[in-house]
Amino acid sequence: MKKELQSSFLTRQYMVSKEFEIYYYSDRIAPKTELHVHDYYEFYFFLQGDISMFIEGGTYPLRHGDIVLIPPGVKHYAVVHSNKEPYRRFVFWISKEYCNQLASLSVEYVYLMQHVLLQGKYIFSNDAISFNAIQSKVFDLLEELHSNRYGRKTRTSICVNDLILYLNRVVYEQNHIECEQEKPSVYETIVYYIETHLEEEITLEQIAKKFYLSKYYVAHIFKENMGMSIHQYIIKKRLKACKEAITWTSSIHKVCLTYGFKEYSSFYRAFKKEYGVSPKEYKERLRSIVKEEKE
Repeated sequence: MKKELQSSFLTRQYMVSKEFEIYYYSDRIAPKTELHVHDYYEFYFFLQGDISMFIEGGTYPLRHGDIVLIPPGVKHYAVVHSNKEPYRRFVFWISKEYCNQLASLSVEYVYLMQHVLLQGKYIFSNDAISFNAIQSKVFDLLEELHSNRYGRKTRTSICVNDLILYLNRVVYEQNHIECEQEKPSVYETIVYYIETHLEEEITLEQIAKKFYLSKYYVAHIFKENMGMSIHQYIIKKRLKACKEAITWTSSIHKVCLTYGFKEYSSFYRAFKKEYGVSPKEYKERLRSIVKEEKE
């Protein structure tokens, strides 16, 4: 299988390129690797061998046509059971920065990455037709990288993006019914995270980093679903939590600090703008209502 495109196995677990790296490995004696993590996405296209993949405490036997996607920070290594047959695979590394660039162009480029991050499913099996199409795109990319033809850099980018989009399409078509009916969307996951971390510092940058998304993408899906910025939403949720807490807590100042407002003055202005009264006025009105009901 196109031996001139093969690479000698690299032991390093870091990227040299700022965008992507791809390798075709075929080893008679499978190299052993230690448990490790990295800060990029690793696609692993399995061709042949007696191999399992250990990922975050689980061990998954691999068969021809399986795609493995390891996100940044996930512990993993290949488990070699025997060397009776060659160990062949494609390894495709993509930086978080490159994924963010693609996400800013279209969210369709990162469906698969988000599916893996949210659901914790790392292995995707394919039929012969789908995997042959994937192999064809991989070889187009490898051949372009090994060529010196005019337009090589531009066509390489096209091949990379085409491969990534095709992988997203394959997995989406396998899983979209299940995902739509049973699994939370990226937006829903972020909303849940915000609502359960109101007492902590929450920023757009922090959320983007936590979920391995671009700030542009997080801001876009939030504006699209909620009609407001993520900062505005966080403030509204914190004000609502403070309003509810004021009813049973004596110290308004303590309440605002508890729910993420660093200064009482900023809390005061936001509360009055949202509800039309100051926190103290609201609390006094509430007491009057309770008193009247008792009488």
